Amino acid sequence: MGTEKSLDLRKDIEDINEIPGIHELLNVISSSSNMRFVAVARVTKERWITGVSKDDIDFGLRPGDELDVGSTICNEIRQHHIPVIIEDVDSNAIFCNHHTPQQYGFKSYISYPIFLKDGSFFGTLCAIDPKPAKINNDRIKNMFKLYTDLISFHLEAIHKLNHANRKIKKQQEIAELRETFVAVLGHDLRNPIGTTRMCADMLLSAKIPDAAKKQAEIIKSTSYRMQSLIDNLLDFAKGNLGDGISLHLKSDNIELEKELHEVIAESKILNDNRLIETNINLSHDVDCDINRIAQLLSNLLTNALKHSESKEPVEVEISSENSEFSLAVINYGETILEKHQENLFKPYFKSKAKSNENGLGLGLYIASEIAKAHHGDLYVESNEGKTCFSFHMPLKSNIESAEAL
Repeated sequence: MGTEKSLDLRKDIEDINEIPGIHELLNVISSSSNMRFVAVARVTKERWITGVSKDDIDFGLRPGDELDVGSTICNEIRQHHIPVIIEDVDSNAIFCNHHTPQQYGFKSYISYPIFLKDGSFFGTLCAIDPKPAKINNDRIKNMFKLYTDLISFHLEAIHKLNHANRKIKKQQEIAELRETFVAVLGHDLRNPIGTTRMCADMLLSAKIPDAAKKQAEIIKSTSYRMQSLIDNLLDFAKGNLGDGISLHLKSDNIELEKELHEVIAESKILNDNRLIETNINLSHDVDCDINRIAQLLSNLLTNALKHSESKEPVEVEISSENSEFSLAVINYGETILEKHQENLFKPYFKSKAKSNENGLGLGLYIASEIAKAHHGDLYVESNEGKTCFSFHMPLKSNIESAEAL
């Protein structure tokens, strides 16, 4: 407990020194009152600590230096909360024989209490001088009252700022732990999902009744959906943890086209053999992460199939020409409102009209991060019932690996 109190008091001293213009304030008090030592002190029942000082009499107190609290008049002010003003110790009936001026050798003294907003006593704004001074007047008293209120105001503002910063830091720590948990959980789920899909494949290759085969197909398609969700979740967690989306660039159009066709075939199977009209023309080499481009297409197709009329085809246009690789997915259905379009690539975004839909709301966000990692752009256009998501990137990248910002 003692250590905690020491740390709190040390922080109070730091807070005093963070007050804007505090040194200029002490200079003004000194020149206005002719008191050559002025200080803000943190005062408790056990301790008197210098917060900040202006010392033109070599009194020798710097921030953090202490006096025996029992030897100070500030300790008495802490108890009765009343300012003390002494123009000349020798002619003052109350303080002429007081131990404090005798111990510290001053003739004039003024000290005003500093209260925080909650009414608690914080310390004092005090000044001393080895010579008598004319300080018991309205001008000096109003000045000290004004400046103690000003110091209190700034201390309260600093306390609130520090509290807000601690709260933000705590929230950031919790968020990081949550993202770490999500990443670990997603990684651990991959193996059982892979096993589930393998078992479904074994059932489909075996001689089983049609009804059982139908169930196996459902299990397989569900496992693919779960795998897609987990991949998006892992990518999102990695991005929030600062790992970004890493790329393994490769120029192999044959493999790229094969992966893209597989994504389209899987999307058809998972969506009751929906019609997907495809046009792929890779006439120039594409330098990309093939798996990531396939993931981008998968996410765009998932979105298009979910939000289009089931009787309408989904169109896929992919080409590499004019120094650019482009990939577009077009669907027909409800037009996306312009006010929603700017939020589509944000994580977890769902329009209010679609708030009950399945999914995490990460697919388009991950697609946009993959686009950024390839130094490309992902766009959306939606009008008159036609929506097109298009990805464009330069054919040749000067970076062998990159991370999403």
